[in-house]
Amino acid sequence: MSLLQEYAAGLSRTTLPLDADSSAVRYDEVIAPGGGLRPAWKTLAAATVGLTGDAIARVDAEIARTLADDGVTYGHPVHGPRPWRLDPLPLVLDAATWSRLELGLAQRAELLNAIMADVYGDQRLLAEGVIPAAAVVAHPGFVRAIARPSVATDPSLLMSATDLGRDEDGEWRVLADRVQAPSGLGYAMENRLVLSRTLPDLYGDADLHRMDPYFAVLRDALLQCAPTDDPDPRVVVLSPGTHSETAYDQAFIANTLGFPLVQGSDLVVSDGYVWIKPARWPHSAPVDRVDVILRRVDSTWCDPLELRGDSQLGVAGLVEAVRRGRVHVVNGLGAGVLENPALLPYMAAACERLLGEQLRLPSAPAWWCGDPEGRDRVLERLRTDPDGILLRHLDGTAVGLGATAVAGDTPAGGAPVGGTRDSGTAESADALVTRILAHPYRYVGVDRLPLSQAPVFTAGAAAAHPLVLRAFTVRYGPAYRTLAGGMATARDVDGAPLTKDVWVLKADPAEPDQGLAGAPRLTMIPSIPALAPRALEDMYWAGRYAERSEDLLRLVLATQAHLERGRTRTADAAPVLFGVLRRLAGHRFDDPADELRSLLVDDARAGSAAHALSGMRDALEGVRDQLSGDTWRVFAIADRAKKAATTSTHVPQIAESAGRMLSGVLSLHGVTANMIRDPGWHMIQAGRYLERAAQLCTLLSATTRSHAGAIDREVLDGVLLAAESLVTHRRRYRGYGRIRSVVELLLLDPDNPRSMAFSLEHLRAHLAALPDSTGSTRPERLRHELADRLAAVDPAVLAVETDGRRGALADLLDETAAGLRQLSDAIADVHFAGGPPAVQLSSLALIEEIGRA
Repeated sequence: MSLLQEYAAGLSRTTLPLDADSSAVRYDEVIAPGGGLRPAWKTLAAATVGLTGDAIARVDAEIARTLADDGVTYGHPVHGPRPWRLDPLPLVLDAATWSRLELGLAQRAELLNAIMADVYGDQRLLAEGVIPAAAVVAHPGFVRAIARPSVATDPSLLMSATDLGRDEDGEWRVLADRVQAPSGLGYAMENRLVLSRTLPDLYGDADLHRMDPYFAVLRDALLQCAPTDDPDPRVVVLSPGTHSETAYDQAFIANTLGFPLVQGSDLVVSDGYVWIKPARWPHSAPVDRVDVILRRVDSTWCDPLELRGDSQLGVAGLVEAVRRGRVHVVNGLGAGVLENPALLPYMAAACERLLGEQLRLPSAPAWWCGDPEGRDRVLERLRTDPDGILLRHLDGTAVGLGATAVAGDTPAGGAPVGGTRDSGTAESADALVTRILAHPYRYVGVDRLPLSQAPVFTAGAAAAHPLVLRAFTVRYGPAYRTLAGGMATARDVDGAPLTKDVWVLKADPAEPDQGLAGAPRLTMIPSIPALAPRALEDMYWAGRYAERSEDLLRLVLATQAHLERGRTRTADAAPVLFGVLRRLAGHRFDDPADELRSLLVDDARAGSAAHALSGMRDALEGVRDQLSGDTWRVFAIADRAKKAATTSTHVPQIAESAGRMLSGVLSLHGVTANMIRDPGWHMIQAGRYLERAAQLCTLLSATTRSHAGAIDREVLDGVLLAAESLVTHRRRYRGYGRIRSVVELLLLDPDNPRSMAFSLEHLRAHLAALPDSTGSTRPERLRHELADRLAAVDPAVLAVETDGRRGALADLLDETAAGLRQLSDAIADVHFAGGPPAVQLSSLALIEEIGRA
């Protein structure tokens, strides 16, 4: 029996109960009241026969692995990054259902755009009382700095997302509008890509709309927003940073559209325009102007000069640049006021007033408490049916009796899709009534709808869960176009939403995808966007952390190998190699196995492989828009290896996990080898070779003292093994290992990729390729000094021992390590410095403010 047949059999009644204590029913998206399949699923009936519980379980595991390999996460505000979750069973909608919904979504986007233009322009809706003025001006998303008639001429609402749910009759209702910084489109596309790979037969049999053309339309729409006639406008995606809840979504959009992903610190306003901030700003002039900003930062955080003075996410002077028409922000500043739940009761009247049409897509029943009639209705519901109503602040956050909010209830600008969230601190009905009566205009009551349900794969079976659909709309030319597809959310899993791909079937197989066969395309001019100093710094440290993790893993493997040898040999080099590890990562455990395991899995241990991998991941997240999706397999492999090392107590598992982690890190070489040779690539390589030279200094410190008997030979072999040069040394010196030959190979050999000389020479080439290098900058001079000092040494002198110590070698390593640290600081000063750090205006004393003015 297929999974859907089991699901249908489990629905014992034709009306599907909401719960045991309620007479409300839910509309089922798959099974009709008579027990048969809905029309959309009937067309897929043949393909679903093989979808048994065991088959879906295998697909579910494959989906989880694929998402991990792609590095897809959702940043929970409390618990941190969580793996993205995708249910194997899609939400399937037939063409007739979608056609009606599409019309309503397009109308709603046009209405929201008209409301925004009016609220920040003539304000006819407020003056005529169609929408109460207090419900608008009291909303935190209302930006007074741009409330002037000139804004009305600018169609500022380019994109919108709408959270929808079906009521018990199967009619669609709007739960929330997402226009502040609508997220989820990247997640929706990732869901589609993953499901098409893991369910190829079902996907191939379904004649559904593909999503790719929609992204082409979005790209063109953004380019057309440029306020100038520049044939090559610059568009950027403004992100709050890598710790944003939807950082993956932002990077996916930037990567797919080909636009740079920037943070507020990467931009600067000069002469009324917005620019990519150059290195050494303000002493160097900007050259890369920004024409369009697709923002993922809430409006009030976008400009610390005119909006929130404590913001470090925005760009000082951005509001003035917008007022002058020098840059176009998408969606426009102040769009967050449209997410106000107090607007829900008045959308139908606003539609008739602004568009002269009946509202096609009604909202969930809602009442603003600032209106006496609405307040009385909410208070009565709180007394008689508290579980049937959701109380919201104007900013969208839920308050209530401690019950969880309905799916789809999320703070404005928050989660990518509607998830089920706790409504906060539990309060009694009397306490809520007191709060409402004290400040009624701050609260809105919204009906809890018995949302439609669909099968969700849980614990080997399909269980019914309520759904929220997030749909997306973009203004393209004179009209709004709705994505034929989207994303649905069923519930939360460990702080991350469990989502479904949304399949919209075509009415005719010949119908073009997204109905965009004849969509025009702009003439594109090839260009390489400039990288901000922050992006260069992220790439530099990504290179350093990649090399640091690789070298540490090699040293762990070499130490583990000598630890095993020490059990059967008199000579034991393991203690010496452990001494090198202590220099790199300190000391935690006396037991050798526990110490090596900690060096693999302890993220909080500075110097460990896990810590280096975590640093590399953070650095690469900041430039994710410029990287291949294969990059994230490195971390998926490492995470699985760390889990194996953590759960297993067998000593051989340490070497096995270290080897797997090393294989993952080495795969990064192949990924970066295919990158375009732009400054970002050169900076990755510069970081890698500088770190390799620094790690070599620490590794060779094990050879600065001679050891009795065969231990010295074992130590030299261990150093060569950790430096991946043991085979080369055996071939070149026929296995005759002495300190002089090791020094020649690891320090002076220009043809050995693991040598100091090789690293410094390649560091020279990569520094020279950077845009701010002149041949005589301080980093280039310091590198030259290091290379000259190395070239002047005599390997015979380095091998001389005095009282068991090789003093010349130790002095050279110490001087070189200090010179490399100085070189790294110089690179930061020349290539990463983007001006003084951001300072909150509210933190400045009055005298400082006057002085700066």
